[in-house]
Amino acid sequence: MAEPKTDEESELEKSRMPLLDHLIELRDRLMKGFAAIALGFIACYFFAGEIYTFLTKPLADALGPDSGRRMIFTALTEAFFTHLKLAFWASVCVTFPIVAGQVWAFVAPGLYRSERKAFLPFLVATPVLFLMGGALVYYVVMPLAWRFFLSFETPGGDGALPIQLEAKVNEYLSLVMTLILAFGLAFQMPVLLTLLARVGIISSQALKEKRRYAILGITVFSAVVTPPDAISMLTLMGPMLILYELSIWSARWAEKSRERAEAAEQAAAGTGST
Repeated sequence: MAEPKTDEESELEKSRMPLLDHLIELRDRLMKGFAAIALGFIACYFFAGEIYTFLTKPLADALGPDSGRRMIFTALTEAFFTHLKLAFWASVCVTFPIVAGQVWAFVAPGLYRSERKAFLPFLVATPVLFLMGGALVYYVVMPLAWRFFLSFETPGGDGALPIQLEAKVNEYLSLVMTLILAFGLAFQMPVLLTLLARVGIISSQALKEKRRYAILGITVFSAVVTPPDAISMLTLMGPMLILYELSIWSARWAEKSRERAEAAEQAAAGTGST
């Protein structure tokens, strides 16, 4: 005799569809995501000048308002393609919530109601943590790093040639965009580790036991993605270590939530079988 289905199982059964329908749904979601990025790209291209001003402000502040300095490009097409790259980067950042929403809309029907409630906070936390990482590198790391590197300029004299920065627009903006993306993605660590703990792939105890390896990995990652100075590396390394400790606590919370859900399912199954 078949056991009666719970409300969540019945709801999940209703959301099932043939494989072809799943592929069509995936195609539609991908097309909507790409359309959002494309429309965002067109809009951001018209504001490329404002985005350029925003991203170059840390360097302008480090040089000083009366420096009379400039940025250069050495290839005829460099400035144009830099604007395209800038618009695409800004579009990806701006439309990320829309793309994430499309991914969620595709995945959510295949989850139980309790699982949707458990995953939804992580969907909200992802852009917030990304903004926190981007704000940290923009308002803290870049001003400190740029002043450090500019300290190596020399005025020259006594037969010595001066050493002065002539920043290429493509190289500078590529560095800034890479840093913002790297910090934003690094701040996703609590979301990733908590989700892995939620599905049972890792445990909070394992995160505690592997802490020394995590510290080594965070140190290497910070040294690779930041400019080659100790201040920038420590500025990323410190928050990531704090986020790792928060991930342990969050993973433990996720484990308790999973245990409660499993206990509730067992209790419901036992009630149904009687």
